[in-house]
Amino acid sequence: MNIGIIGAGHIGSALAVRFTDLGHSVYIANSRGPETLKDVEQKTGAKAVTAEEAAQHGTDLVVVTIPLKNIPDLPKGLLASVPKETPIIDTSNYYPMLRDGKIAELETGSLTESEWVQQHLGRPVVKVFNNIYADHLQNKGVPAGTPGRISLPVASDDAAAKQKVMAVVEELGFDAVDDGTLHESWRQQPGTPSYGADMPADKLREHLASLGTERTEEQHKEFLANHAKTEQAMADQGIKLK
Repeated sequence: MNIGIIGAGHIGSALAVRFTDLGHSVYIANSRGPETLKDVEQKTGAKAVTAEEAAQHGTDLVVVTIPLKNIPDLPKGLLASVPKETPIIDTSNYYPMLRDGKIAELETGSLTESEWVQQHLGRPVVKVFNNIYADHLQNKGVPAGTPGRISLPVASDDAAAKQKVMAVVEELGFDAVDDGTLHESWRQQPGTPSYGADMPADKLREHLASLGTERTEEQHKEFLANHAKTEQAMADQGIKLK
């Protein structure tokens, strides 16, 4: 496949390594220009390009993996040339304290993170790779049927794109679990029990079912509070997010 990755941070770089290992052609971009990505090129085997070029070359798959607060700053019409059948993956997470500032729609719960991203991108997106550590994404994929294989939730309003991305997840060495629509993707966001938990598929399906599909006000408050505690602990440890 021809894969464009917009964002060369931990998740973007981990995906670039895995995709090139699998024989795919990968084009990776950041906000500072391809000349700043020489180390990433050497580490991952991907070709450093501009964001516009990553979108143009990603005819089979485009991954948007940048800080949530920077989504509105992407070039207008960035995805206009991307074929309609090409899945657009969103890996973003909301970190209001450490990085993103408060976004009203996400604070009230009127939108999930990826619904907000989808509005800004103007294209259907597939939410995945947001609830696994980059190191685990790069190094813990195993063949199907391996005991303890990590599962990843995948959510989208575009059923065909979701199926394509679930096949990609399987190829990377993880069990793909359908997490429903983007409106239901709150179940894989920070603060929820599946975030960073590396659950096997049966446990993840059981967990998602236990939460229901429509987020209640109580659930929203609970998971925001959980996430705030996590962010505070990270801040106390001196962890900074870019």
